[in-house]
Amino acid sequence: MKETLVFVSRKLRDSVLGICITISLLVVSFTVNAQHIDIDVLERIHQPGQSQANQFYQGLTTSADYVAVLTPVTMLGTGLLSKNKELTRKGIQSGIAVLGTYGVGYILKKTVNRSRPWQDYPQIMPYQFDDGASFPSGSTAVAFAAATSLTTSFPKWYVAVPAYTYASAVGYSRLRLGAHYPSDVLAGAVIGTASVWVSGKLTKLINK
Repeated sequence: MKETLVFVSRKLRDSVLGICITISLLVVSFTVNAQHIDIDVLERIHQPGQSQANQFYQGLTTSADYVAVLTPVTMLGTGLLSKNKELTRKGIQSGIAVLGTYGVGYILKKTVNRSRPWQDYPQIMPYQFDDGASFPSGSTAVAFAAATSLTTSFPKWYVAVPAYTYASAVGYSRLRLGAHYPSDVLAGAVIGTASVWVSGKLTKLINK
């Protein structure tokens, strides 16, 4: 058992490092070659001001963390209460994915340390001044982790469509509110989705 845990921890470490290095290289390349595209797209979507619509989008952003936590907790809790081993396993897998998403996001924010759009472009007036670096979008990442967890656990169109619609809306809200560049949001979506894939591999190793 001890050898299995050591092996799994090494795989997790290698996976996290691999994701971080790959995405870091991508963002450096994107920043150097296409920064003007990033800000151009953001300016088209961003809507400054304290409008009711922006209040809605801020609420959507805030909901991402709650949804990301409740998704694995609900799956795991339901699985344990109903003694459904498969649902319990899926809940654990979802939990690993969400934790991994938070971890990768934190590492990349510290490593890349990208400025927020409003710090470099005065025409961007955010709904609120968020702390921390811009890359990647953490809210988008955890929203896509939750959406992908649900979709892989329950592969039905009526699960996938609302799940990914919600996750995409969270990503859009970060642009609408002027909190992130489009590349931050795109990277967040990739991280959240990839974390579910990695967690699936890890849970299979644990269950061997």
